[in-house]
Amino acid sequence: MNRKQRRAAAKVAKKQKGLESEITEKMLMFDEMPEECSSCTAAFDREDREMVMSWNVVVREKEKIVRLYCPKCWKAAQRAVAQLYGVVDEFI
Repeated sequence: MNRKQRRAAAKVAKKQKGLESEITEKMLMFDEMPEECSSCTAAFDREDREMVMSWNVVVREKEKIVRLYCPKCWKAAQRAVAQLYGVVDEFI
């Protein structure tokens, strides 16, 4: 194996290691997800597929904060932001 091949192999290995650590970090953040809406404290069931697909998760990696919002609270937050920035309400 020549130097060019060794460098290429080392680059691929480094990239793979970075992806694995990133996935591991994200999985640890999943454990920190709350069991209720961060706004209205409605209960969240991780086993309910419909709930998992409709609720919104906001992750702030730097602060290591995970917030969970029900569809009702998420829609209200979108409306508030739209009003704040003057966005047309028909898209929300």
